Amino acid sequence: QVQLVESGGGLVQTGGSLRLSCKFSGVSFSSFNMGWFRQAPGKEREFVAALNWRTYSTLYADSVQGRFTLSRDNAKNTVLLQMNSLKPDDTAVYYCAVAEGITPLTMKSGQNINDWGQGTQVIVSS
Repeated sequence: QVQLVESGGGLVQTGGSLRLSCKFSGVSFSSFNMGWFRQAPGKEREFVAALNWRTYSTLYADSVQGRFTLSRDNAKNTVLLQMNSLKPDDTAVYYCAVAEGITPLTMKSGQNINDWGQGTQVIVSS
């Protein structure tokens, strides 16, 4: 059984930073992607970033490129999302996700997700 547990959300001022963590277990695909999506109030869930666990290839949404960075801790089966220069528009519930596949592009549409985490709230105050 796959489990994805997010942590690290919170309240931060514009320009500040937060780091989200997603610890996963039970993932048995030979090649898979770990990623982040977010959903703001009244909006649809949108892709943020993804990383292929085998190739280390990454993909970022245009809206976060250059501000957010993915990294990984292999020993802890954890994917990290470092979020810098945060803006009020980044306010959302952030969800960790896993998708079988060989490229993080697999995750971008949100249609091929195998499992979701419970979400963690990020609030950026102006």
